[in-house]
Amino acid sequence: MGVIIILIIASIVVAGGFLAAFFWSVKKGQFEDMETPAMRILFDNKPEKKSNNK
Repeated sequence: MGVIIILIIASIVVAGGFLAAFFWSVKKGQFEDMETPAMRILFDNKPEKKSNNK
């Protein structure tokens, strides 16, 4: 019975940590721009020039 209490407390602590990380990322603006990452894949990167140094 004591093990169940420890597991419940541990799961509440882990869930609280994830909730705190979520609120921190929202506060820092992680989820502000929802359009740019979806459009970034549409643009090609410029090919890198290969130099032939001999």
